[in-house]
Amino acid sequence: MSRNAQFHLVWFVLLGWLIPANAADFFSLRGTNAAAHVTIAQGDNLLNAFLPDDQRVEECFNLGLIVFTRGTNVAAAWRSLVTTNDTVGIKVFSEPGKLSGTRPAVVKAAIHGLLAAGIPASQIVIWDRRTDELRDAGFFKLGAELGVSVAGAVESGYDTNTYYLPDSPVMGSLVWGDVEFGLTNRAAGKKSFVAQLVSQRLTKIISIAPLMNENDAGICGHFYSLALGSVDNVRRFASNAERLAVALPEIYALPLLGDRVTLHITDALLAQYQGGPASYLQFSRVRNEIWFSHDPVALDTLALKELARERRSLNIPTLPSNFEIYTNAALLQLGINDPARILIEKVRPN
Repeated sequence: MSRNAQFHLVWFVLLGWLIPANAADFFSLRGTNAAAHVTIAQGDNLLNAFLPDDQRVEECFNLGLIVFTRGTNVAAAWRSLVTTNDTVGIKVFSEPGKLSGTRPAVVKAAIHGLLAAGIPASQIVIWDRRTDELRDAGFFKLGAELGVSVAGAVESGYDTNTYYLPDSPVMGSLVWGDVEFGLTNRAAGKKSFVAQLVSQRLTKIISIAPLMNENDAGICGHFYSLALGSVDNVRRFASNAERLAVALPEIYALPLLGDRVTLHITDALLAQYQGGPASYLQFSRVRNEIWFSHDPVALDTLALKELARERRSLNIPTLPSNFEIYTNAALLQLGINDPARILIEKVRPN
């Protein structure tokens, strides 16, 4: 299928059917008629023994992108999101590895499209929190293949002039890589400094997160990936659902971060419904899907409900979902968490 490939529009419907009757208890209904738009591209045999078929993945990716942006081709679709003057950072979630985290095949498809749109390879950066995880997940190999940069936030350093400080400061034990680690008489810190990569280098961010559970946040989604990957001193929030519910949306809301995200993509080739953020393929099901939206709240809300559906279908005990993250995100006007106002469009190749 070519980049100008024809496609088959399957359906366009409200998301209400995904939610049990009492789910409204979890969502704050804001006084607006605005709706979130999500495009789900569905393919066939995108994975073979959990390994992506790069060509099939790229065809599915391009189809979803064109439909989501209403572009005429891949290059036009990307040019509606970024310009040739931008330095584009592709935020991945690499901790689980290349089979269960953000898959290099999905990132490769995005980079091919950006290059076709005229974005120089020197202005494209694949990034995450740590370089060792990026290397283990295959992103340095991909970067060398495509001529783009790969960078870890920790190794790139942090901006001492830009930080997140909660209204009710939470102290955190500092570790190597944190800005304040090793300073005289300072074993804990209240601030989380923003990575220099984010504050000083990138002008646009594309977030690509896997469809994978995380017990305290509910999912390793866009808020979890972007927020914890972009600042230091995060141990005070990780593994604490209540603190995550406040910190993740507030960090994302920092203008240097959230305002630069131009597209959110959920890598739903595989759905891992328990065991995350580590890779447990025995707790996974192939879905052969890639989701697109400008709205991180809508995508993460949809991901929570789909993983809950997977668990119910297998009679697996319910896991915490931490809907409070998305209630707080909606209150900060970061997106739509009301399922009745999430519009889903599904497409697949002919």
